[in-house]
Amino acid sequence: MRADGKVVKNVDPMYTLAAYFMRERYDAQNMIRVDVPYDPIHEYVLDARKRGYKISHLAVVLAAYVRTVSEFPALNRFVVNSKIYAHNELTAGMVVLRPGDADPSMSKMKFDLYDTIFDINQRVTDYIEANNKVDSNNTSDALFAKLLKFPFLVRFGMAILRWADKHGLLPKAILDASPFHNSFVITNLASIRTNYIYHHVYGFGTTSMVIAMGQNVDVAKKKMGEIVLEKEMPLGIVMDERICNGHYYAVAFAKMSEYLKNPALLETPPESVKVDYEFPSLSSHFQKESKKKNK
Repeated sequence: MRADGKVVKNVDPMYTLAAYFMRERYDAQNMIRVDVPYDPIHEYVLDARKRGYKISHLAVVLAAYVRTVSEFPALNRFVVNSKIYAHNELTAGMVVLRPGDADPSMSKMKFDLYDTIFDINQRVTDYIEANNKVDSNNTSDALFAKLLKFPFLVRFGMAILRWADKHGLLPKAILDASPFHNSFVITNLASIRTNYIYHHVYGFGTTSMVIAMGQNVDVAKKKMGEIVLEKEMPLGIVMDERICNGHYYAVAFAKMSEYLKNPALLETPPESVKVDYEFPSLSSHFQKESKKKNK
């Protein structure tokens, strides 16, 4: 029993076996580019700011993905030691660039499946503010610093960490500090005027998906018999194919695209969510809702 997840048993036999055929995450990675219209996102951001909400484009993409996971729980699975697990939290790793020549920082954010776009925007804002200070020292940075104090032991130490992770023996404190143990990783390359990439999924840890937001591109489309250019935001997505089938991924990304075309749908929490098993955060949500009904 791992501290960060629980084995999923209702899995198609083909995918149970796939985890044994493809032992490494990088051996099972598939890649896809998803183009989403930029104008609906940008117009929503401008409208939200008129209403007093400073929402970023990054927060819109994150909110759309979190809402998609609330409907497609298999996206929040991971494979370790040929076993398929469901995360007991929804977390996202992200690199934050610090001012000047300071080294970037990577940690992770935690989300609730009932989060609205306003909740997620605040979480992103708080995360960036906490990590972009030159003297900030989050739990991930602290963990790396401890490992590097003994460079001659790094290889040996990593071998122990990998073995412990493989057998579910890593303590929760290390899992919480590790930026490689998360539901997914997101990187906003548009913020540094760079095109999207297909970023590898890490072999160490539990990352099953990486989403890379690229700089906007003009895409030629045929409308009313004419060729027009539409601005779109490309997302380079790399995923572990062992956690669910291709059709499931396709339907999930189509749903995510719907939310990105109409971000206003994300302003209210979902009426219900689907999970492989109950999250601790969901338990607190149900308790709050129960108290409201009893008042």
